[in-house]
Amino acid sequence: MKFGAFEIYPVSDGRFRLDGGAMFGVVPKTLWEKCCPADEFNRISLSLTALLIRANGTNILVDTGLGPKEDAKFQRMFAVERRPTILESLKRLGLGPEDIHLVINTHLHFDHAGGNTLTQEDGNIRPAFPKARYVIQQGEFEDAARANERTRASYRPDNFAPIDHINQWEFLHGDTELVPGVTAVVTAGHTRYHQSVKVESEGQIAFFPGDLIPTVSHLPLPYIMGYDLFPIQTLETKRWVLDRAIEEQWLLLFEHDPVVQAGYVRKDQDGKYVLREVTAWQ
Repeated sequence: MKFGAFEIYPVSDGRFRLDGGAMFGVVPKTLWEKCCPADEFNRISLSLTALLIRANGTNILVDTGLGPKEDAKFQRMFAVERRPTILESLKRLGLGPEDIHLVINTHLHFDHAGGNTLTQEDGNIRPAFPKARYVIQQGEFEDAARANERTRASYRPDNFAPIDHINQWEFLHGDTELVPGVTAVVTAGHTRYHQSVKVESEGQIAFFPGDLIPTVSHLPLPYIMGYDLFPIQTLETKRWVLDRAIEEQWLLLFEHDPVVQAGYVRKDQDGKYVLREVTAWQ
């Protein structure tokens, strides 16, 4: 999609499934299954859609999907279907791993940072994008590195420790413009230092909220994941983002929605946030 002077592309790493109850927290199944039907294991289908931004000669990848390192048991548990893989998706756009200049991780959970690294032929795990700077909030990295019993299953050291070892990380401390027009914005709630990415060019604004609003079905304020560590903060952060999105006409880019990848929002007659318009990639 041409976006002002930039170009933005969805970059797929396939699909997977997570427990529907966990994806919607306190919302009863009788409500969420209307929009997200579950399989026999109560799992709902989710996309793994990263974002490629081409901005002033810089190739920026936002999140990296699940990646290829997980074993067969993991893939069965989460019904992983990596067709295409993120590297295959980039190849279709004429890009190889060496062509990525900047990798922005919204946070370091395995479905957002799994593709950060690859297992090489010698068995060692190394960065998948050898020439890229990897960008994360320092607090997120520290929380991942000292994961506890509640968070350990989501933070897998193989996805971030090998990068730290060779010093490709760039740690942020709050909202930061990374290149002109591309800004990392702290959107806490899902994790303490979760960040989203704001893209601005020629009067247009796109916003990649990551797991703050993972699907269109999470637009209603109470629809908050059970995975969120700070759900009340998620509520207020989401309210702030959605109000800005309406006021300033932001295009929202949904990372996990299996049907809708991008669209604009509005408030309905009851004051609820709903999708106003679906935007197709061109």
